[in-house]
Amino acid sequence: MLRGKFSIKRQLLLWLLIPQGVLWLAGACLSYNVAKHYTNTVIDNSLLQTARAIARQIKPQDNGLIIDFPRASQLLLEDDSDEHLHYMVTLSSGGVILGNSQLPPSLNHKKPDNKAVFYDTNVQSEAMRIVSLYFPVEIANKQQWLHVQLGKSTQIRNKLSREILIAIAAPLAPLIFIMSLLVWWGINRGLRPLARLQRRVEEHSAQDPTPLLLDNEPEEVGALTSALNHLLSSTNESVARQRRFIADAAHQLRTPLAGLKSQTELAMRETTPEGLSNRLTMVHTSANRSIHLVNQLLTLARSEPDSAKGMPRVALDLAKLIRELTAECVPRALAAGMDLGCDTHLSEAPMNGNSALLRELFTNLIENAIKYIPRGCNITARLSIEGEHYVVEVEDDGAGIPDSDKERVFERFYRREQTGNGCGLGMAIVKEITERHKGSIELRDADPHGLIVRVMLPRN
Repeated sequence: MLRGKFSIKRQLLLWLLIPQGVLWLAGACLSYNVAKHYTNTVIDNSLLQTARAIARQIKPQDNGLIIDFPRASQLLLEDDSDEHLHYMVTLSSGGVILGNSQLPPSLNHKKPDNKAVFYDTNVQSEAMRIVSLYFPVEIANKQQWLHVQLGKSTQIRNKLSREILIAIAAPLAPLIFIMSLLVWWGINRGLRPLARLQRRVEEHSAQDPTPLLLDNEPEEVGALTSALNHLLSSTNESVARQRRFIADAAHQLRTPLAGLKSQTELAMRETTPEGLSNRLTMVHTSANRSIHLVNQLLTLARSEPDSAKGMPRVALDLAKLIRELTAECVPRALAAGMDLGCDTHLSEAPMNGNSALLRELFTNLIENAIKYIPRGCNITARLSIEGEHYVVEVEDDGAGIPDSDKERVFERFYRREQTGNGCGLGMAIVKEITERHKGSIELRDADPHGLIVRVMLPRN
């Protein structure tokens, strides 16, 4: 499933500007609530002081109450258009003593006490902030409560809260805008090295082996550049390896095919049955050599690093594999006048690997020993464990290999002796397959003479 393309610049802008805007809105809401809280506090204190002042104007006298509330004070409370007050004073025994409005009682203040209660409600379709409090009075030697309620419109409170909000948030708006511009500029500047790297990659030729270089590159872009250079280096090595392989294969195939053609032409000119038979025998030998070379080239191609990545690995028993291969090669060893044996005391040796390549590896080792040592010699295949590795050794008591040639035998198409029908690829294949299984190989001298090929493969 194809996923839609997205821009890193757009993602960064969204992740930086959207939280910035959300935080600005959250800060504005918080500022409004804080402003509302403090304006409520101021208004509540004003209401409380006014309610207490009204309560002080009502005093018990004899068997009743005297109200000392001058008309001027009453007009002052009722005629202020901006802060028109609604007030009502009632007695616990019933009846309104003083007031200009019918105010609803507070649900949180059902019982008389000395605690002031503030609440919001609607009076005559107008939002009000009301204070409710009780004062004890004694009338005719009887304890009663004087209930004072005083309300003020919330319009002034809301207006004051908005003004405080505007005073706080308005100066922040241009700052937020400037900060957004700085974020946009910073992101563009920070992504410039990626744009430069893109141009360098686009300008870099596929045939140019030089690595990509950027001046004053950031750490993250430097890591990306290093990864690209590593990829380019690996690709160049793979291409060069394939070119060498094709060139070597073409060179090696030319000789046996030319010989096969010559033998065929000579066979076509023969007139006697004996001569024709001899020529056909030589054609057959040349064809076998060509087939062997092609098979070795195909095996070498399969064991290349790039090809090996696609080769499946399965669980297998290395001990069983060594025993089977040794048994398969016994007839050839006997025909060559040699003694081939297997020396392993491991009942099983589980590991993960490619069975076909491992069979090719150990078959090449045994067949090389059969091919290049004299008749009457002995060959032994061994399997043992050393730490976290399996060790497979193929030992013979032939002439051995000089130290100067021990490394060269792993080169492609290198042959120490020109006798036989070998093509110089057997040990190169062995090394490639060993390395693809993260193992190692070395050549040692046998005692008293001969050669030991030692292959170490990881157990896991």
